[in-house]
Amino acid sequence: MNGTAGPAPATRRREGRAPTIHDVARHAGVSRMTVSRVINGEKGVRPATRRAVEAAVEALGYAPNAAARTLAGAAALRIGLLYRIPNPAYLTEFLLGALESCSLINVQLIVQRHQISAGEAAAADALIGARLDGVILPPPLGDAHLLVDRLREAGIAVVATGSTRPAPLLASVGIDDRGAALEMTRHLIKLGHRRIGFITGRPNHASSGLREQGFCAALEEAGIAMDESLVATGNFTYRSGLEAADHLLSLDPVPTAIFASNDDMAAATIAAAHRFGLDVPADLSVCGFDDTPLATTIWPELTTIRQPVAAMADEAVTMLADLIRRSREGPVPEVPHRLLDFELIRRQSDAPPRRSRL
Repeated sequence: MNGTAGPAPATRRREGRAPTIHDVARHAGVSRMTVSRVINGEKGVRPATRRAVEAAVEALGYAPNAAARTLAGAAALRIGLLYRIPNPAYLTEFLLGALESCSLINVQLIVQRHQISAGEAAAADALIGARLDGVILPPPLGDAHLLVDRLREAGIAVVATGSTRPAPLLASVGIDDRGAALEMTRHLIKLGHRRIGFITGRPNHASSGLREQGFCAALEEAGIAMDESLVATGNFTYRSGLEAADHLLSLDPVPTAIFASNDDMAAATIAAAHRFGLDVPADLSVCGFDDTPLATTIWPELTTIRQPVAAMADEAVTMLADLIRRSREGPVPEVPHRLLDFELIRRQSDAPPRRSRL
């Protein structure tokens, strides 16, 4: 890879997973709202657009979500979204996905920020006092056990999104973080890298441990001995990425690739590499996770894992609304858990190690 142009993105679809309305929208090159209007037979859609959506539906074998269509005509619900996400880009995409879904199924969304200093009990009490029907918890709040237990004890339905530690009674929507990190590390190994650095995320985030597990599993699978000095501690911030990259790039020998647990830390790694006089990707391959807008606003553009943040929010809204309405009819027989597809997006920040090139 010469850094002038990257190969087309590589989609990694989880086998056996049904296509979503977001898949149809992407395939047809339209918004999710437009797909919904076509599926529901609404007027005002241009014939060419309608044909494109119908062709995408047929090509992907998409079956409309019957629950979501039922919810669209039901009485309004009030659901809360409690967030404590340090990444503005992630939060923006999540909110857009949630708001679009709410507009389609008659749900009022109340957004609140969780201040760490206030404590989980106070956050739960504020949500309970708001007389909500249900609450969506983006990461890392799905792992806030006191918060979750207090909400459920008050009879409020809860859906966690992103990575969460196993909880059979807590509904969830996310991706396979371990599998995604495993695939990214395999990708680097396939390029020829053997000395690969890894930057962890915040220790209290389930995704951090799962991504590190995937990294370690890929090394073991390839017969590469685990070197603890190549694992640097981060906390999902740009500053922590700089510090972690400084540590890794001060090693002797220097790693030929670094896989950071999110895009902010990967971007910081590229900046640190330039300060060390290293060319990315000629001297050092750098990969991230999340595919935030930052991934395509830095140079070189970042090879990363794309998780469908808006689709997770959309699915969480529909799942929560369905749970609320079913629970009013009696005990819900099964708590839903859904994993959405991830994609490995290859851009200009990775290449075979210099010594292996002809």
